Amino acid sequence: MAIKSESWGTRTGLILAMAGNAVGLGNFLRFPVQAVQNGGGAFIIPYLVCFLLMGIPLLYIEWASGRFGGKFGNHSTPYILDSMVKGRVLKYIGVFGIFTNVAVAAYYCYIESWTMSYVFHSLAGTFEGMGQTGVAEFFNSYVNISESTTGLPYEAIIFYILCLLLNTYILSKGLKGIEKVAKIGMPLLILFGIILAVRGLTLGTSGASEMFPDANAWDGLNFLWTPQYESLLDLKVWMAAAGQIFFTLSVGMGTIHCYAAYIKPKDDIALNAVSAGFMNEFVEVCLGSLIVIPIAAGYLGLDWVIENAGFGMAFQTMPYLFQQWGPVLAALAGLFWFGLLFFAGITSSLAMGTPWMGFMRDEFNWGRNKGAWSFGALILLMGLPTVLFYNQGVFDEYDYWAGTVSLVVFAMLETILFSWVFGMKKGWAEITSGADIKVPSIYRFIIKFVTPIMLIIIFLGSLFKPLNNDWSGNLSSLMSGNGWALDNGSIVKTITHAGIYEQIAASTDAVLIDTLEERMFYLNLARFLLLGLFIFISLLVYFAFKKRRREGRATL
Repeated sequence: MAIKSESWGTRTGLILAMAGNAVGLGNFLRFPVQAVQNGGGAFIIPYLVCFLLMGIPLLYIEWASGRFGGKFGNHSTPYILDSMVKGRVLKYIGVFGIFTNVAVAAYYCYIESWTMSYVFHSLAGTFEGMGQTGVAEFFNSYVNISESTTGLPYEAIIFYILCLLLNTYILSKGLKGIEKVAKIGMPLLILFGIILAVRGLTLGTSGASEMFPDANAWDGLNFLWTPQYESLLDLKVWMAAAGQIFFTLSVGMGTIHCYAAYIKPKDDIALNAVSAGFMNEFVEVCLGSLIVIPIAAGYLGLDWVIENAGFGMAFQTMPYLFQQWGPVLAALAGLFWFGLLFFAGITSSLAMGTPWMGFMRDEFNWGRNKGAWSFGALILLMGLPTVLFYNQGVFDEYDYWAGTVSLVVFAMLETILFSWVFGMKKGWAEITSGADIKVPSIYRFIIKFVTPIMLIIIFLGSLFKPLNNDWSGNLSSLMSGNGWALDNGSIVKTITHAGIYEQIAASTDAVLIDTLEERMFYLNLARFLLLGLFIFISLLVYFAFKKRRREGRATL
């Protein structure tokens, strides 16, 4: 018996769920760090340009593709693309739209579980009296499962499983469960963010100490918002800005397609896409820039922030800074900060479960419970290695291949298919059909030419990333006939473990060599798991095709 298709309860719920999908940990952890590392205020300019020329077009493409596929009863990317572009092979491009979500959710839920744990420890007063080094060591101990001394035995595993169970339970309630979480989580996220942002704006020089007498929160804000125009000529800044768009909008994943597939055929997507996109930008640019950097600069000084800015600041530095406000305010600040991150995380991770559930329901008639709990089991299987072997690099390897490379590849391919194979005539008609706003006609040109070119450049840039990420210097070297030196972070060199082999060749320390070889083993394990996952989902798509052909539903 066919499973009855779901739909969104309200437009507000849809927009909040879509915004929740986009608003994630990267808005508060990655954006301010990228801004600091790429010229402060200068980063905002290419970032906004990339948002308009790449982010908005990708939102239009994915919303339009999802709604179009939904008309034919398809709610995941393999057969959404198949409904748009006929051809047996092309549907396998849509495998990325399921693979990426499963692989990213596997380690994303681990970060999400950190926020749950830190809420607990903030309210319990665990960080009270700890110095900055002590807070940093707490995090290092937390992720070192075998030697953890943070509290409960195997605490990281316990919170990971709790987080995964919560996600799975909500997913089992279907779109209504996701919509309810979005309606609660997004307003609380913004409320917590505003409270902390006000503190960042009003801190001033009151956090200065003998060690950092020149500390001033306004220095952090001035750095973020004062353009350093010379940085605009550095291609590295533009590549970083383009990369941030993927993280911040959750494009190139397949989640937007899936959410949009549940929209009614004549419902607006143009205004919905823009609303969700700009809500995300408000949270990222306005709130994300007003918390970590100003507060850290207010206590530790701008020079310290520029030198130490990184993803770990949220967990290794912020709890220490909150302690400067006294035990009561520190507990509340911890609740607000890590609660904010938790809501940002869970609204995104819930979205990652919907493509798998939609595919299994459409193709194999699985109900919500079966789809949700099978997703949870798959995430547990794929995710435990990121928990157990975090320090061995499995977490980072997942993030690189699934959370970076896969997004760029899928976004590039789907844009080319939408613009040039499906065709802009049909594509534009789909974008503007039922639109509650007039979509600027310039976007027809941008989607067909500008966005694909930008995505191809980003992919090639990832493939052949230059040495030391020095784009301008390496471009000059290439033009002068001296060649293009690849960085160890390029796809070409990463896939061969070139950086690790170089360290082994340069070292005479037997212990270090053993450590590096052990790390390479775990990196290969991560790749084996990811490749196995991709093949597994590809086989499911193949079996679904065979099933459709038997039922007379398959396309050639």
